[in-house]
Amino acid sequence: MNEPDVLYDVADRIATVTLNRPERMNAFTAALGHQLRAAMRRATDDPGVRAIILTGAGRGFCAGADMDNLSAGTASGGANFNAESAAGPAPFDASSSPDYQTPHSYFPAIPKPIIAAINGACAGLGLVYALYCDQRFAAAGAKFTTAFARRGLIAEHGISHTLPRLVGLSKALDLLVSARKFDADEALRLGVVDQVLPPDQLMGAARAYALDLADNVSPRSMAVIKRQLWAVDQQTMRQAIDVGNAEMQLSFGSADFKEGVAHFVEKRPARFTGH
Repeated sequence: MNEPDVLYDVADRIATVTLNRPERMNAFTAALGHQLRAAMRRATDDPGVRAIILTGAGRGFCAGADMDNLSAGTASGGANFNAESAAGPAPFDASSSPDYQTPHSYFPAIPKPIIAAINGACAGLGLVYALYCDQRFAAAGAKFTTAFARRGLIAEHGISHTLPRLVGLSKALDLLVSARKFDADEALRLGVVDQVLPPDQLMGAARAYALDLADNVSPRSMAVIKRQLWAVDQQTMRQAIDVGNAEMQLSFGSADFKEGVAHFVEKRPARFTGH
């Protein structure tokens, strides 16, 4: 029996989602995409999961779209690829921003922090998904590339928005137009990733970060703050202030606010419920 293209595991209130096509550097296919979405749905709906780690099996994180699929697309004038992208699944969260209702842009609609543990090659569509995560930890030696321009393609699936958001317009233009390879150290300098770790420490660091969130932070607060930050590009400063003030009033009435004060005053570990 073949292994699934995506593995799912929960421990210590952390869901670990692993892209599992190591023989193809976890290259993206429609089947992998469906299984990834199902795993993220499972983690979202499980009240016992507080944080999510996304990583890859073997030597790569995700080497982009599977080249066999791209070859089939060229034979049909791109029809296969375009039909799949246009049809897409139902919105991951129909109440979320329309920005997060396309086939690949749904990570920001997930009300839990997603940490990418980038263990190796991260290219094309793999980089798109890494940039939709909320934090990115990379193994030293991991290689990155946007890849698209060297395949006769363009900045797809929102990377023209997410990449300059992190690195600025001119640096994003360089990475997208040249499609050059860059390593984890440069990714850190540019702001593409948040931490670079020795390969044997990558998952430990990602898990330690996720565990701190799971144990010590209000799930309700994380969900609201994530929603605020992903929405800010579509807001004026005044709109962000108004949203923040309204959310603060709601927070004052929450069980997690009462617990946040109580555990601090009583000098004990927090017991947040997410309510």
